Amino acid sequence: MAFLKHKIYGKLFSIFKVFPLKENKISFIIDSNQSFKGNLDYIKKEFERQGNFEFNFFYKDKISFNSFKNLATSKYVFLNDNFFPLAFMKFRDETEVVQLWHAPGASKKFGGSVCSPEELEILSMASENTDYLITSSKKVEKEYIEAFQIDKSKIEALGLPRLDYYFENHDLDKLKSEFCREYDIDSSKKIILYAPTFRDEEKYNNIFDFLDLERFNEVLGDEYVLALRLHPKIKNFYKDDISSRGKYVDVSEFESEQELMLISDILITDYSSIMIEYAVLNRPIIFFTYDLEYYLANERGFYYDFKQTVPGPIVHTSDELIDIIKNSEFDKSKISDFVMTQFDVIDGKASKRVVDFLLK
Repeated sequence: MAFLKHKIYGKLFSIFKVFPLKENKISFIIDSNQSFKGNLDYIKKEFERQGNFEFNFFYKDKISFNSFKNLATSKYVFLNDNFFPLAFMKFRDETEVVQLWHAPGASKKFGGSVCSPEELEILSMASENTDYLITSSKKVEKEYIEAFQIDKSKIEALGLPRLDYYFENHDLDKLKSEFCREYDIDSSKKIILYAPTFRDEEKYNNIFDFLDLERFNEVLGDEYVLALRLHPKIKNFYKDDISSRGKYVDVSEFESEQELMLISDILITDYSSIMIEYAVLNRPIIFFTYDLEYYLANERGFYYDFKQTVPGPIVHTSDELIDIIKNSEFDKSKISDFVMTQFDVIDGKASKRVVDFLLK
């Protein structure tokens, strides 16, 4: 049935190829919740700086005849996530279809590294209809070839456009002050951003079954506040509310994940690729992996040895987590070494490199 739906997309799309292509038209394929929009925003800004372009957003779950027409007549088409109907959408030769992918580097296995034979086939077909796949480093080429089932010749290591954010002129004091006012937080406190990923195994998705929030606040509450940001897909993997009677700030709906990272002093995560981007800030990262052995044995796995490679201490219990923060036990050299395995260049010019490459 899934293939049938994707084929219908392809048939509808082909109808609108009778309309002439517009050299200055750009389309972005996106979810309606816009959860992975970061790279697309920065590419749009760079095109605006370089010329007069017309922009359209093709929402995957809100299709219309007009959206298909805009897509079919675009010179450039950008994706930031998987879109299986692309397997059956034959764009004209003049159109450039570019996959930016929302996550930096290569960490948790995804796509062709973990999917079923049926998904592998459609993934390969989608990659045949993709002109370029942009990555953050040549060092992750092998992993992306496998994940996207794509030919090496289509991969361009031009950097992660959304990383340009950190090179803009931000007033950190103002950002933190506004954040603290919005969430009624004492601005003198340091912010610990907790950003866990989702698990396929539902019982491990309620982090408050494993984090002793009362003890956390008792020991660290005078100096720190905990800001929890759940993965946008968590609702697909946990049917109940994730809540606790203890004190914390829920920033899951906060618009800018990058702003949260910028104003945070410490990141707690587990298996999420957010740690790759946060590592660029050279700030402490703690890996709270209460289900590590189960995860390594039963879930997607990693492109590297997790225990040996991640840029920060790995803890399994609340007490270990609290002790690490209390005693500031962090090795920043491990962070910088890790960053070098995930990025070729970090200079705030990734968006420009991508747009220059396409326009030239």
